Amino acid sequence: MDGIINILKPTGMTSHDVVKEIKKITNIKKVGHTGTLDPNAAGVLPICIGKATKVSEFLLNKEKIYRAELTLGIETDTYDSFGNILSRKDISSISENDILTAFKQFKGEILQVPPIYSAIKVKGKKLYELARQGIDNIDVKPRKVFIKKIDVLNIDKNKVLFDLVCSKGTYVRSICKDIGDELGCGGHMSFLLRTSSGPFNLKNSVTLENLKKHLNRDIREYLFNIDFCLKDYKRINLKESALKSFINGATVSEKGIITSENYFRLEDELVRVYCDNIFYGIAKVTSKNPINIKSFKLFV
Repeated sequence: MDGIINILKPTGMTSHDVVKEIKKITNIKKVGHTGTLDPNAAGVLPICIGKATKVSEFLLNKEKIYRAELTLGIETDTYDSFGNILSRKDISSISENDILTAFKQFKGEILQVPPIYSAIKVKGKKLYELARQGIDNIDVKPRKVFIKKIDVLNIDKNKVLFDLVCSKGTYVRSICKDIGDELGCGGHMSFLLRTSSGPFNLKNSVTLENLKKHLNRDIREYLFNIDFCLKDYKRINLKESALKSFINGATVSEKGIITSENYFRLEDELVRVYCDNIFYGIAKVTSKNPINIKSFKLFV
C-alpha cells in the first residue's frame, strides 16, 4: 500500500502518536508524517505510507493555513494555554484599532523566535527537553518565515480569532506572543486548527475514529495517490523505450519523451515523470533546449 492519508488530528495527540496509530491500522511499518503539528493543536496532518514517505520532503515545503485564537493580557511560558502563567495585564486601554494595526505588522517576511517549548533542536537536544530540565538561558536564534495572509475574523474582549496563511516552520504560538508584546499586554495562543497543508484540507480529511470504523472496507478509499501533492510540478510523458534508462539514473534526451510542457523557466526545474499514465518519479531538467532530464526522486 502506497499513498497519503489526510488525517484530521485531534488535540492531545502528538504527530508521532498518529503515525503509530496508522501503523497499527494498516499493519505497515513504513509510515511518516509531513510536518509536526503541536499536541495541543488539531487539524490536517497528511500521513505518508509506503513509497509515499519519499514525498514528505516536498509536502514539508507546502503552504499552511491555520485558524487561531489569541488571548490578550495573559502571558505563558509555552506561549499557549497549556503552560504556566507568567503575567496578567489589563487590556482596557487597548482598542480594536490598536489590535488590527498590530496584526498588520506581521504580514510578509518576518523574523520569528521559536518557542522554548518546541521540538527544534539545539546542539542535538530538543528545546522542550532543555526547558523541562530548567535550562532557560538557551540562545534560540530567530528564523525567517513568510506570512502571506493574516486576517482578523473577530474580536471579543481579550479574544482575537484570526486566519493565517504562512510558510513552513512558522510557529503560530510565537506570532500570538509577539503580537501581545507589540501591544504591551502580553498574550498567548488559546486555540489552533490547521485547516490546510498544501492540497490537503479539512474537506478531504478523515478522523482516526472513522478510519478504524471502516477497517472492514478497503482503506484505499481514503488513500491519495503519491502524485496528488505534486500537481504544481509540470508533467513529462516518457516513451516506454526510455523508461529503463530513467529508472537506472541515466539522462533521458528529447528522443525519449513523448510529450512535455516545454516552457521550462529554469534548467534545474523539477518535473513529474509518467509512462503509460503511470507515475514513476520526479526528474530534474538538466537542459531545456533540447530537453534532457535525469531522475531526482523515484517512486518505484
